Amino acid sequence: LTTVVLLVMPLLFQVLFAGRLAGFHISLLTETLIFAIFATAFNLLYGYTGLLSFGHAMFVAVAGYTAAKTFTVLGASLEVLGGLEPLGTWILAVILGIAIAGIFAVFIGYLAVQLEEIYFALITLSFSMAIYAMANQDVPGQIGAALGIGDGNFTNRSDGLTFIPGDVSLLGFEFSLVNLTNPLAYYFLTVFVFVISIYALWRIVKSPFGMICKAIRENPERARAVGVNVTYHQWMTFIISGLFTGLAGVMLVVLGGNVNPQDHAYWTASAAPVVMTVIGGPLSFVGPIVGAFSYEYIRWAISQFPLLEEYWEFSFGVLLLVVVLFFDNGVAGGIDRVRDRFLEDEDQTRIVEDADEETS
Repeated sequence: LTTVVLLVMPLLFQVLFAGRLAGFHISLLTETLIFAIFATAFNLLYGYTGLLSFGHAMFVAVAGYTAAKTFTVLGASLEVLGGLEPLGTWILAVILGIAIAGIFAVFIGYLAVQLEEIYFALITLSFSMAIYAMANQDVPGQIGAALGIGDGNFTNRSDGLTFIPGDVSLLGFEFSLVNLTNPLAYYFLTVFVFVISIYALWRIVKSPFGMICKAIRENPERARAVGVNVTYHQWMTFIISGLFTGLAGVMLVVLGGNVNPQDHAYWTASAAPVVMTVIGGPLSFVGPIVGAFSYEYIRWAISQFPLLEEYWEFSFGVLLLVVVLFFDNGVAGGIDRVRDRFLEDEDQTRIVEDADEETS
């Protein structure tokens, strides 16, 4: 049902809005779905395993730079695919982006899970800022130049890398893989990736591995006492989370056609999934998805009012404070509470009706 709703949303936007405004809302929804993958992958580590990462954007950054390099360097070698070159390059970018993010997750995760609580959060933040500094100062380019490889420009420093995915020719139809004013084709591609990713993450949390993760979250000492290798499971969770975050990073960077240190590697980029998860509810699987939609569309609603937009951080902070203070387990928890209250009222009404019938 969710997939069907997502597939008909562009048609609804075309009915409700016209021209560029419809394209804007398609682009906003595309970005929201990608952030939903990002937040859900982050919550696998935070909400299900109890590890708070302050540097998860590092996987977005390394996967994003990999995707950008794939399009700018390797894309030309796929000309043999003809009109399918942009689509083939995108597939290659996804594979390489996830692989590179996974490699980083293996090594960084192994070191990070040796620590606990705030120390884990700080070491992930440290690695993230180290990657930000390397991209901002183009350390890989400098190292390559010193070794006689390349021209000394790998990340293009603070400007980042910009690319255009190109046009696809498929079954007689020709369209842009990503049209910045109306990314309809990329939206359907994002829906496909979103559904597959969320289903895969859902199967993981419902598996015995997911049950062990929740046991570690609740009481790691007791989990160790019953024979669970806590450090190993935390490491595996970190790697899985990094892989899906890398996928989100590739999707996000290709959507924008640009990757740069400030937007994709700085600590504020890592704050986004944390805020989304807190808003949506970390103890619910759908919480981060609800949080991503709430974050993106509340941010859009604030932008419609000049005064609120001028102080949008304050406006959003007040809304976040309300959610934290008055919603148990975020917006998802609030929805569950309203639903339970409604079902409880229905049960009470049914009991009263049954009692009246017996009396009659």
